[in-house]
Amino acid sequence: MKKYKIAVIPGDGTGPEVINEGIKVLNSAGEKYGVKFEFVKFDFGAERYLRTGETLPDSAIEDLKNFDAIYLGAIGDPRVKPGILELGILLKLRFAFDQYINLRPVKLYREQDCPLKDKKPEDVDFVVIRENTGGVYTGIGGVQQKNTKNEVATQVMLYSYFQVERCIRYAYEYTRKRNKKKQLTLVHKTNVLTYCGDLWWRVFQEVGKDYPDIKQDYNHVDACCMWMVKSPEYYDVIVTENMFGDIITDLAAIIQGGLGIAAGGNINPEGISMFEPMGGSAPKYTGQNVINPLAAIFAASMMMDVLGEEKISSLIDEAIKKALLSGKIKSLSAGKMGLSTTEVGDLVASLV
Repeated sequence: MKKYKIAVIPGDGTGPEVINEGIKVLNSAGEKYGVKFEFVKFDFGAERYLRTGETLPDSAIEDLKNFDAIYLGAIGDPRVKPGILELGILLKLRFAFDQYINLRPVKLYREQDCPLKDKKPEDVDFVVIRENTGGVYTGIGGVQQKNTKNEVATQVMLYSYFQVERCIRYAYEYTRKRNKKKQLTLVHKTNVLTYCGDLWWRVFQEVGKDYPDIKQDYNHVDACCMWMVKSPEYYDVIVTENMFGDIITDLAAIIQGGLGIAAGGNINPEGISMFEPMGGSAPKYTGQNVINPLAAIFAASMMMDVLGEEKISSLIDEAIKKALLSGKIKSLSAGKMGLSTTEVGDLVASLV
């Protein structure tokens, strides 16, 4: 029997609640194909930080190297200054494991969940590939004369050819494997960011020579935001740099029904990857059993796909679809689903 060792970081707020439902569904799906899971929980998050002042010690990175994947609930707590947990845990994990791809599938299951007029499930089915370890998020910059009227702050968008090339090549490979429209859209701002933008554009064209079956396309990021709302059916796969990807994936999430259904993977194709729901910790709903766990369940499906368990991944995806089309889940919004968090998890688990 095949077995996977999964590190679980339930995190803050409602993170533990949604992760529990994802684990429930994974165990049910695994039984169908003779796959077992060993889940080991780590308490990194706000409570530990407030208790010890520690975010993610270097020793934890060494421990996590012994796992097949990381399953993350959410990081964030109003009692902790913004940036401390995000930088100290989430970004530290991304950089430590070189998770240079952020993978964001955008799929609409029910017309009623899309805020766009007359858009149906067949109109919203694309993927955003965001470079995940470079750009302004590397923290290169500084501040002079802070707290004076002469204060100057800089934050540098830094990219190497190596970083850009591996991300773009992954995107071409993914577009080919996805095998739908076979169109890859580079999103940047080449008319203003004339150095980084030019690098991305040149590499996009160079790597594209190895993929003559993939149509090359380009959008400025502002135009992408416009077209994503007007004509989401235009897109197949989007590849973009870190900050632009961070922004447009939230726009994409609301198009597919909101953060309750949006999941993401922080991928190292040659190493350890991390999977998470995109909705955040939602602390105001903590302990009420009303938060939507579907994004966490979808993240579990993504984890299976990246680990090579495509059958389990497909089984979970189909169960999510059946659950949504059953009519039992009235809304994707917390507190309005018509079912509790655990009942949604039970429903999906019963359908795998």
